[in-house]
Amino acid sequence: MSVSGFVPESAPGAEYRIDGLARASGATVRTIRAYQDRGLLPRPERRGRANVYDGAHLARLRQIADLLERGYTLASIKELLEAWDAGRGLGGVLGLVAEVHGPWTDEEPARISRAELVERFGTRDDAAIEEAVELGVLERIPDRDDAFLVPSPQELAVAVELHAAGVPLPAISGQLRELRGQVEHIASRFLEFTAEHVFARCLGHRPPTDAEAAEAAALVRRMRPLARQSVDAELARAMRLFATRHLQRQLEADPPPVARSATRSVQLPADTIGAVESLVGREGVSAFVAAATERELCARTLDDLTSTQRQNSQINQIG
Repeated sequence: MSVSGFVPESAPGAEYRIDGLARASGATVRTIRAYQDRGLLPRPERRGRANVYDGAHLARLRQIADLLERGYTLASIKELLEAWDAGRGLGGVLGLVAEVHGPWTDEEPARISRAELVERFGTRDDAAIEEAVELGVLERIPDRDDAFLVPSPQELAVAVELHAAGVPLPAISGQLRELRGQVEHIASRFLEFTAEHVFARCLGHRPPTDAEAAEAAALVRRMRPLARQSVDAELARAMRLFATRHLQRQLEADPPPVARSATRSVQLPADTIGAVESLVGREGVSAFVAAATERELCARTLDDLTSTQRQNSQINQIG
């Protein structure tokens, strides 16, 4: 491992011309020269008419490639590398980068064949497969047309169950797009919240020291499960709330035939409605009045039965 902790060291004493450095690093000659012009890569040693690069140049190119893959811009990479060259350290920062880019779930990716997809969904829909690839639900495997990588088997399992329940595949994809946008908003807000209240003390300036970056990496490990736990708890609460409301609306909108024929509108005094609202809330008024009415009817029925029984007993005594 190199001092960065991410890229392998080159062979000690290795030297390269620019073409050889390009082959060893995977970068193009044009890219190497562009990095030199931007100050990202040290100038080579000049020997006569030739430019000679060494293992430090190769390690630097690999570090740049690694940071680019992690989403950093060339400007931010230059700032990090300049701090490293100035002796401020980069290992802690790259450790923080690795922590953030690490897995945020315990779920393991899996593979699935086209035949298995057809079996699970009960249909062969190439358009749906292409849309799943576009959404990242499936990922192509190089040189394989008959199999895919599944980053989240749980997400695919949800789609299978929804389709089995009668939801069309385009509707499932549309729901996922909408859900993803909302979840990304939640993630963004959670990140802003934690950045302000948790990470500000150790990431208040750029680039952080090794100690500050190490502290931030430890905080990431602590914060990692909190966002999902919060969302899980709030989603459970919201689903219970809205599912109950939806069921109530469905029952009120489509009552059984017997109830519909026997129902008529009754105007209650405003004071009565207000008193009921203070007890059960506005949404519970209808259910409360219905229950109270049913209770009163049952009480009267019992009174009638009791009265009838008493009268029959008196008649029997007289007779």
